[in-house]
Amino acid sequence: MKRHYPVEIFEGEKPVVFYPSGLTPPVEINKVAFGTMIIEAECRPHPKEKNILSISSKAAEKLLLHGMPMSLHLFYHDDTMFIGPLVGIFTAGFSDSEVRPIGARTVFFSRLLSVKKTVGIHAFVFGKDHINWEKGTITGLFCHEDHWEQKEIPFPNVIYDRLPNRRYESNETLINIKNRLQKEYLIPWYNPGFFNKLDVFERLAENPSTKKYLPETSPFRSLHLIERMLSDYGHVYLKPVNGSSGTGIHQLIYDKHEDRYYCRYQDKGQNKLKRFSSLEGLFSHVFKKRRPDKMLVQQGIHLLRIDQRPVDFRVHTNKDHRGQWQLSAIAAKLASRGSATTHIRNGGSIQTIEEIFPEKEDQADITAKLTEACLELSKGLEKQMDGIIAEIGFDIGIDRDGRVWLFEANSKPGRTIFTHPRLKNFEILTRKLSLAYSVYLTEQAITRPDEIYS
Repeated sequence: MKRHYPVEIFEGEKPVVFYPSGLTPPVEINKVAFGTMIIEAECRPHPKEKNILSISSKAAEKLLLHGMPMSLHLFYHDDTMFIGPLVGIFTAGFSDSEVRPIGARTVFFSRLLSVKKTVGIHAFVFGKDHINWEKGTITGLFCHEDHWEQKEIPFPNVIYDRLPNRRYESNETLINIKNRLQKEYLIPWYNPGFFNKLDVFERLAENPSTKKYLPETSPFRSLHLIERMLSDYGHVYLKPVNGSSGTGIHQLIYDKHEDRYYCRYQDKGQNKLKRFSSLEGLFSHVFKKRRPDKMLVQQGIHLLRIDQRPVDFRVHTNKDHRGQWQLSAIAAKLASRGSATTHIRNGGSIQTIEEIFPEKEDQADITAKLTEACLELSKGLEKQMDGIIAEIGFDIGIDRDGRVWLFEANSKPGRTIFTHPRLKNFEILTRKLSLAYSVYLTEQAITRPDEIYS
């Protein structure tokens, strides 16, 4: 990994920066930048030959760089040394509480920010009301070990999008803020928005290398479509196009021996299985108060089973500090008996690969198949989707013949799998990588801005 250096601030009445003694800047440096703030400063190698970054209090004051413990990278362009990256994490849903300033998600953000020194970045959380457009500064929320603190800092080098839901994503004010920061201030914004399930499948279907992982998936158009797919596959799933966490998913099954239709779904926290003599009767009963026109129809897959329970997999991928995709987490999900899906809210359970596949050969085979598929899908989505994509959560199945299938891809994957104690290392890795990518993105924005902004 690109090296980062401890930062110290010393008393000094002039803007002076001593860079690590082992570094040799490519040209003479007379400017220093932190985020979007640039000042003139005297820059020299550390007089005590230390591999640390020492900044005078005057320089730190001008840069709005506060004296909290940090370890940062150095980047060079022309006669300027960039200290950072300074990463803004953009979200919504703030509260007036000093203890829980981001409401129920405060714990998530405190855990995310806890890895910033290890990664070598300076990160903060902010929202629409924290921006001072006239001064070009942000009153950012910084997390310390036992409390949160607000500090005025410059606009960041990059912005990591952590808006909590589609309602905020479609908010006109937030859209305008995002556009302004990107277009006027040329700040790269990564992981924007939420994926639309149907859009993901349509785009991946354009590439033969990713199309092979796709079950047949179509927008709901008619009962005739479902009749045909039931005839082809035996069972299908109806899913909300913009749903999440397994909410609203229905499994439709046709038993040709009984000539009966079955629908498995969850209602008010209870798993339901209902039988009907016709598809029309099923729809008039189950979907009486629902909108099937807002759903997609997906081919059912005969999944691997453990103890007669279907199993699928949640796989996370992240881009790292080099801008390369890597697999960052993998877990198995077992459906509860009678459930339409493996989701935890439907009674499913989380297991590690080692727990459900005791044989090491099986573990290696499953892991290799999932890794190959998800890295290929990640690269395909990166090319096909709009914006800078840097993390994805996949719901993946493997059928009885060993073929890999993609069920869903999520741009802001949930973290329910990390409640399993044996997945702790995966959880830490996903946090580190989601912020480590900012190092790569910052360097690209400084040295190759045309590539980033195109």
